[in-house]
Order: sequence, then structure tokens, then C-alpha cells
Amino acid sequence: MSQQIIKVVVTTPLDEQTLRNIQAVSDRLRIDQVSPWVLAERKGDMSHKERLDALLGEAEVLYGWIHHFPKNLLARTPHLKWVQTMSAGIDLLPEEIRRSRVRIVNASGLHGTAMGEMALEMMLMFAKSAPACFQMKQAREWKRFRPKILKGQTVGVLGLGAVGREIARLCKAFGMEVIGVRRSGPPEHPFPEVDRVFPPGRLAEVLAESDYVVLALPLTKETRGLIGEKELKAMKPTAVLINLARGAVVDEGALVRALEEKWIAGAGLDVFIREPLLPESRFYDLPNVIFSPHISGDIPDYELHATEVFCENLRRYLAGEPFLHEVDQDKEY
Repeated sequence: MSQQIIKVVVTTPLDEQTLRNIQAVSDRLRIDQVSPWVLAERKGDMSHKERLDALLGEAEVLYGWIHHFPKNLLARTPHLKWVQTMSAGIDLLPEEIRRSRVRIVNASGLHGTAMGEMALEMMLMFAKSAPACFQMKQAREWKRFRPKILKGQTVGVLGLGAVGREIARLCKAFGMEVIGVRRSGPPEHPFPEVDRVFPPGRLAEVLAESDYVVLALPLTKETRGLIGEKELKAMKPTAVLINLARGAVVDEGALVRALEEKWIAGAGLDVFIREPLLPESRFYDLPNVIFSPHISGDIPDYELHATEVFCENLRRYLAGEPFLHEVDQDKEY
């Protein structure tokens, strides 16, 4: 690669130290922070459009949260070579970018610990009837009951990327049997944290056998609506569905019916098709639902850690080396 200046546009607000960390990668980089102008433009203030267009027109690299990217991005970035997103999922990235020659790199390595802990939290809350305990405290009641244990239970993990394997590892530490579904079937080298790996065509077997089903896969054309009425009815009536992936992986109408009619015992949901969840949503009323507001992948100082990944990829880009976490645009993850 020649020694030309690499022009990097940052679209998410970052503090000065974090921007200095990016600049410190190389003196061949020119870093332009445009987040105030992007935010103003999204609010209808076009007073900085000319200057923003000029910087986007020169940009070779774009970095930020997808929801902070400017509109009409591809048309405004004729020299764009690669995009680094702060998220793991790219389903919100404009399709024109996903179908272009622009390379896409995500931050998928950051979420395993947080999402693994969230999956275990939700499983434990169901096993130990934590919501009932909260209700007793509020009502000043004392009603003894016999809680369940996770040891010996079977968890089916759908998606065995970094997040799914961390969920599996934690479940094994609790003495659970772990089975999983992987898009490309059994791995060449077996995962030590997974007892059995199934291809997508055997999903029904995994659902029928699992006491807990955890969704940890990306939203793609193949996974959209993956869990519908047929799949929910294939689960045990005592089973719990936990969705840490994307809301659209599940048919929410079918899930509401499954919870109301007790096809399954409960659901732990971190994601929904429409976010924020509307106040009139049935999910608020269902006693067998535990939910969190799409925070399962968040960690303290997230932007700082995401920027560490970005800086490593900048070093690799300048050296002509492979990226960390480059997205396969055909697979969409």
C-alpha cells in the first residue's frame, strides 16, 4: 500500500482521548469527527451539509454506530473502502452498503461475556422464580416454594459464534448439557463447551430436547422469522425461550400466543421487532415474560473497547493484513 494519507471519518461522539488513540495508530491517518453535523442533519438542520459532504467525499474509512451513519451514505462516499461498525449485527446497515464492494467489519468480539451473563441471569430467574420473589416482597407476603436447578437441564444454543460459545461455556460450568445449532453443521474441530452440534435442518430435534432455548444468531434473510408457531409448538411446555439476538428472529405474534396458551413456560427477551417496546405491547402484561431493554451486549466503556478493535484493524489495514471480525457479505455476518 502506498504512503498516501488515509482519511477516516468518525460519526459517533468520542472523547478527545479516544480520538487521540485512533490518531496514534499512524501519522498517515487524518481523523475527522463529524458526529455533530450528522446529528444536526438527522434533526433537519442542513447548515453543515456542504462541509459534511466534502469530508464524506474524501473518506476511505468510516467508523461509528450504524444509527450514527449519515443518510444516503454510499452516494456521498465515492472513495469509501471499508466501514467499521461499533455493533456486532449489521442488519441495520443500509442494504446498498451491504451489497456493495465496501468491506464491512464489526465488533463481534466484545459481547460474549455480557451476553453470556445475561443468558444465565434469565435462566436463573426462571429456575428460581425470581419474579415471584420480587412480587412477594412488594406485597409483604411469605410463600415458600421449591425452586428448580439448572444442573442436569439441557440448553439449546442457536448460533455458535463467539457469543453462543461463551453462553455454552457458562452453561457447562453450571452442569448443563449443551446442544447447539450451527449454520455450517458440525465444526471441523469439536467445541469443548458443546456436547452435540446440529445443522439447521435438525432444529426441531434441538427444540424438542431443550429445557432452555437461547437465540444467539445474527438477523439474516435465513434467520428472519426462524422461530414461529411450528417451532414454538415443537418445544417442551416446560421450556423457556431466551432471545438475545434480534427481535425479528422470532414471530412475535406466535410467541405471544405461545405464552398466553402455555405452549412454552416462559420467555426471556432482550430484543423486540419494534424498539422501544410500545406501552401497549402484550409483553408487558404477560407474567411469564422477563425482559430487558436491548442491553445484553453492553459493557462499561463500550466505545473505548470498540475503538481498541478499530485501532487494531487500522493497523492491519495499513499493513495489508486481514481484519479482525470482517463480515462475510453473503452470509450477512
